Amino acid sequence: MTAPRIGVTLGDPGGVGPEVVLKALAREGVLGEASAVVFGNRRVVSREAAALGFRSRLKSWRREKSGPRGLFLAEIPDTAADVVRGRPDGENGRASFLFFEAAVAAAREGLLDAVVTAPVSKAAWRLAGLPWRGHTEYLEHLYPGAIMTFWSERLRVALLSHHLPLCEAVARIREDILLDFFRALARCTGRISGGPGEFLVAGLNPHAGEGGLLGDEEEREIRPAVEKARAEGIPVSGPYPPDTVFLKALGRPEVMAVALYHDQGLIPFKLGSFETGVNATLGLPFVRTSPDHGTAYEVAGRGAADASSMVEALRLARRFIASSS
Repeated sequence: MTAPRIGVTLGDPGGVGPEVVLKALAREGVLGEASAVVFGNRRVVSREAAALGFRSRLKSWRREKSGPRGLFLAEIPDTAADVVRGRPDGENGRASFLFFEAAVAAAREGLLDAVVTAPVSKAAWRLAGLPWRGHTEYLEHLYPGAIMTFWSERLRVALLSHHLPLCEAVARIREDILLDFFRALARCTGRISGGPGEFLVAGLNPHAGEGGLLGDEEEREIRPAVEKARAEGIPVSGPYPPDTVFLKALGRPEVMAVALYHDQGLIPFKLGSFETGVNATLGLPFVRTSPDHGTAYEVAGRGAADASSMVEALRLARRFIASSS
């Protein structure tokens, strides 16, 4: 059997991405039988390796569907400008996008089984003139219906919407959109061995609307979508009060909580799993995972970044690859 191939992007060169990538790849056993291809710039890798006291072991990657196992570098041209650290920068934003774009293109060609992405800056992408807010929006542009989810040992969360202003996110809480989302989520998670088999849907309003006293979205949009999904055999229930639904899912790997907007799901998730949580995009023809933290400009270049979330992102990518083989 061919060893899995995982593409790893360096993320924003001015953040902690290069550091956590090298630290994670140096961790004993993190790749198992897989090979890793780092998409980035050798100058950035060499500088970071020297700062960490590591010896760079990345060989140049040949674009082929099979080959020797190991650690490789896919050199992305025209990204060797001086790196600005500690703040959003347009050139860094452009470089981080080019790393990511190249990895996704390789995955779409069948050269990679998974893409694991180090953090990028939405502000830097904007400074670079890019039309996408981040990784997931770019993937949605290629694969409409891609789903943002978060995984840890303690909690699993799926987001109906993610990087939207709150008023726009609330406008998407409609019966038809919810029903399509439940169908897609069940289809995607059904392909994952040991994945969640039950979905608990959060309400929008305090106390899930208290029977219409505190808002009617639950009765007007959410509950009808849940009932129709259940009639189709999808194991979904709710809406539950948002302040208790995550407790119902906590410590139960067979359960996934469904949040209706970004912060509703990410506040409880990061509160309990910030160091080891993983962001996974479902609904793609390849695996995509990422640490659940950002560029951490404030600690970039100090050698103090925690690589635990990147380690878990690599491990989850391996698990998802095994589930699909």
